Amino acid sequence: MLAYLRIFAVNHQKISSLHINNMCCCKRRASLKKSELHVLFGRNYSSLPGLIGNDIKSLHSVINPPIAKIRNIGIMAHIDAGKTTTTERILYYSGYTRSLGDVDDGDTVTDFMAQERERGITIQSAAVTFDWKGYRINLIDTPGHVDFTLEVERCLRVLDGAVAVFDASAGVEAQTLTVWRQADKHKIPRICFLNKMDKTGASFNYAVESIKEKLKAKPLLLQLPIGEAKTFKGVVDIVNKEKLLWNSNSDDGKDFERKPLLETSDTELFKKTIEARNTLIEQVADLDDEFADLVLGEFSENFDLLPAEKLQTAIHRVTVAQVAVPVLCGSALKNKGVQPLLDAITMYLPSPEERNYEFLQWYKGDLCALAFKVLHDKQRGPVVFMRIYSGMLKPQLAIHNINGNCTERISRLLLPFADQHVEIPSLTAGNIALTVGLKQTATGDTIVSSKSSALAAARQAKREGEKKHKQNREADRLLLAGVEIPEPVFFCTIEPPSVAKQPDLDRALKCLQREDPSLKVRLDPDSGQTILCGMGELHIEIIHDRIKREYGLETYLGPLQVAYRETILNSVRATDTLDRILGDKRHLVTVELEARPTEKPSVVPVIEYGESVSEDLLKASQEAIENGIHSACLQGPLLGSPIQDVVITLHSLVIHPGTSTTMISACVSRCVQKALKKADKQVLEPLMNLEVTVIREYLSPVLADLAQRRGNIQEIQTRQDNKVVIAFVPLAEIMGYSTVLRTLTSGSATFAIELSTYQAMSPQDQRTLLTRRSGSS
Repeated sequence: MLAYLRIFAVNHQKISSLHINNMCCCKRRASLKKSELHVLFGRNYSSLPGLIGNDIKSLHSVINPPIAKIRNIGIMAHIDAGKTTTTERILYYSGYTRSLGDVDDGDTVTDFMAQERERGITIQSAAVTFDWKGYRINLIDTPGHVDFTLEVERCLRVLDGAVAVFDASAGVEAQTLTVWRQADKHKIPRICFLNKMDKTGASFNYAVESIKEKLKAKPLLLQLPIGEAKTFKGVVDIVNKEKLLWNSNSDDGKDFERKPLLETSDTELFKKTIEARNTLIEQVADLDDEFADLVLGEFSENFDLLPAEKLQTAIHRVTVAQVAVPVLCGSALKNKGVQPLLDAITMYLPSPEERNYEFLQWYKGDLCALAFKVLHDKQRGPVVFMRIYSGMLKPQLAIHNINGNCTERISRLLLPFADQHVEIPSLTAGNIALTVGLKQTATGDTIVSSKSSALAAARQAKREGEKKHKQNREADRLLLAGVEIPEPVFFCTIEPPSVAKQPDLDRALKCLQREDPSLKVRLDPDSGQTILCGMGELHIEIIHDRIKREYGLETYLGPLQVAYRETILNSVRATDTLDRILGDKRHLVTVELEARPTEKPSVVPVIEYGESVSEDLLKASQEAIENGIHSACLQGPLLGSPIQDVVITLHSLVIHPGTSTTMISACVSRCVQKALKKADKQVLEPLMNLEVTVIREYLSPVLADLAQRRGNIQEIQTRQDNKVVIAFVPLAEIMGYSTVLRTLTSGSATFAIELSTYQAMSPQDQRTLLTRRSGSS
């Protein structure tokens, strides 16, 4: 194997543009067949992981580096803060690409889908593996667009650390807050990178203040910029008291000068740096007792004598403990500040063994992995991204899926390199892998070595729970940790070009749903049409585009509609009897129930049982009763929209012996619908949180337009020269808003939206909506 790698490294320059089929023609020794490395080439990539230049390492260190040297990180930010450009620079400086990709040119590594390259946005989270100064970094470039929040959510589940990228001229923006909250939820240590320091209006101090105020975080300044906007030429390393200057004649930013900061050469900058370093030492000492003892003991008289290594170790501890966030700056597009960011990733973010995953103790070194993403590859079939928490994965290994309660076999194991994949013989804990051959596994599934291993872990979890007087359900939740899927807010009909193509469309939608759980597909019971439900206009547009490009189907979309909900305002009772004779059997059910509004919001109906309903009857029929209630609440009486915020109480249930469960469900469902029709009904509409960034001169027309859209202005903030309007607006009123906003502001304004809540419509608006719907039907 090692001999094969040596040959590969020597001949790499010659074969880098060849297709895999050309490689397969090479003669190989029989002893190498079991552990060959296969590479697919699209662009010029300089080498395999661990094979930078002529540096040949052992096969084990290439495939499975020590766990302390692994960093699983994500790049997250508001749309257009420069995430993908930062990723491209990271890949270039780590030696993985020979040319600098550009989002505007559509030739980036991580934005590999056609839609991403055309639109200049990241839709799917691309995983990339590379090495930097002896560390293995698994990096995930996540979307910033609100329609693709689920992509961020499911990738944060498996990360050990994250880099939050900010636009230095805008500071914290709407989607930054969303992804920051998601990272808080998963307790992920972060470092901040203030990007676009070269942009007009860039302000280091403003961006740092916005991190303090809006994110309620404690920033630790590890760098100071040398110049801002057009004068930005480098950074000061506060920890090491060094100046980093990039060569203005260098095209790719690889050439930069690192030299000690001397008082004689730049008195003012030296003074600012010493002040910033002393502040940093005081901040870290306040947060870390071990470091405070060191500072007060040996270096209380003179902070300048404190070694940089001691300070770096303490910064690492406070970052991992999530009590503070290191802040760095640069300009990814102008190739400045990316190499120090890579150093900070390896120095301050945690390795997998530094993260405390409680459920690992239950597996005792046995396999435990989480499937966090599924892609469909035309050649390979379903490709599943997995984070290995403990144990080892190998090709041809049989694994047990706890969620699906099924056993499958991995046929191939790959190392992710955007849309290029390297085949490998094994992978150990801490790594992110791609597996081929798993037909049943879906996003959020927990993977273990066998069913007996899962049962042993569950028993261990139960014992631990009893020791700590915890409920066992808490242990189960950790064992089967999944991904929360938000409810879609838009829907439209989708039709194939002909009836003969309907099975092909169903197959395409099934594959896309497995890849993207936030996409919902249902069948309209009245018209028989297929309904597509998504997170926003762009989401549905991208799905439509992918069906055309990837599955060759020219589908037709109906008009985009808002996903309303319905509820009731008062308590009502209803009784229903179902009496049928099928064959020689009589099916007889009588149901009496009550529907009333809930006190707390609830998306699904709350089900209660009256005292007169016997426990024996419930044991036999509970599933059928609840299926009937849930199916009745899928379509409300006003618009056919789902019912929420209701309590259904079953007061009486009489069942004739031999009655089937299907008949029980049907009778309960019919009775619930009868009760809902009798009640006073209310339509709920999705209310969006809207943030518009606009220059002062266009503020008035934007506010006037929002007033016409039933907008409720919450506040108007000042962000340097811009105004930021924060408002609540009904979703129905902002369909196609981007075009209107562009026209109103001559293309100078930007906006971000996310679902806030569902609110009751006013009687007048509800009447207008119902009239419009009944007129169009």
